[in-house]
Amino acid sequence: MAVQETLRPVAVIGAGLDLGAGRRGVDMGPSAIRYAGLQERIEQLGRVCVDWGDVGVGLPEATEVGDPRARYLESIKRSCERVSSLVHDAREGGYLPLVLGGDHSIAIGTLGGLARAHGPGAALWVDAHGDLNRPETSPTGNVHGMPLAAAFGVAGDAFRDSAWPTPSVERAALVGVRSLDAGERELIGRLDVRVFTMTEVDRLGVERVIRESLAFLSGTTFLHVSLDLDAVDPMFAPGVGTPVRGGLSYREANLALELVAESGRLDSLELVEVNPILDRENETAILAVELAASALGARIL
Repeated sequence: MAVQETLRPVAVIGAGLDLGAGRRGVDMGPSAIRYAGLQERIEQLGRVCVDWGDVGVGLPEATEVGDPRARYLESIKRSCERVSSLVHDAREGGYLPLVLGGDHSIAIGTLGGLARAHGPGAALWVDAHGDLNRPETSPTGNVHGMPLAAAFGVAGDAFRDSAWPTPSVERAALVGVRSLDAGERELIGRLDVRVFTMTEVDRLGVERVIRESLAFLSGTTFLHVSLDLDAVDPMFAPGVGTPVRGGLSYREANLALELVAESGRLDSLELVEVNPILDRENETAILAVELAASALGARIL
């Protein structure tokens, strides 16, 4: 299975959406990651890599805010519909979708497209945050804090759309969490999720955490890995909109993705929240490329 996975071609899909975030700049994330040599690095692994370009996104200056509890949601959904369609087409065509953010709200579309192709599946969510807020619990109204709740179908009817099934995930494992809101804590107790905080990563080690996560997510129709670069400590990933100290180290992050590749179960990958405005010499985008390579089978030896 791992050998077949190594040969699967990759379809890169850019989604420079920043309407879901509280700070500007992540709209340039896909360009920064491409500039850091993404396609060349993937091709060095012996994979075919095709770039399907970027989906259209709205601009805050020309977009209605709508409900302040879920700001710009209608425009975000339109962009996610385009992501969903491309991800679905990629899977139907035998590609592994690699979606580049943009803010984490694009995951609504990525998971939606996967569920259109396969039915509800599983997500390995590597992130400093839970992204399980709902409009009534979010302290900011920023939709990038809600995509996992939306994927589980518990964020409310406003998140439902004909472009994706609801729910689009039935199980999720959250790794590297170190910032949760009260509403997220309450919801975690009602969903089929496992949460490995950074405290547990420190105590158990990355290898055990990832292996337990993958075991928990086994037996589902697909495995999607969604990597928010703020899961990595700001020392190594400074170019993110919501940095939280005490995250994964450079090697811990790479090991986590290497273990995913080793499992041979990766069906899609997402890299989000790279903000070049806040970065140092494109350092975070370069790290994103390295982590994508690890997930796709790169090894030291």
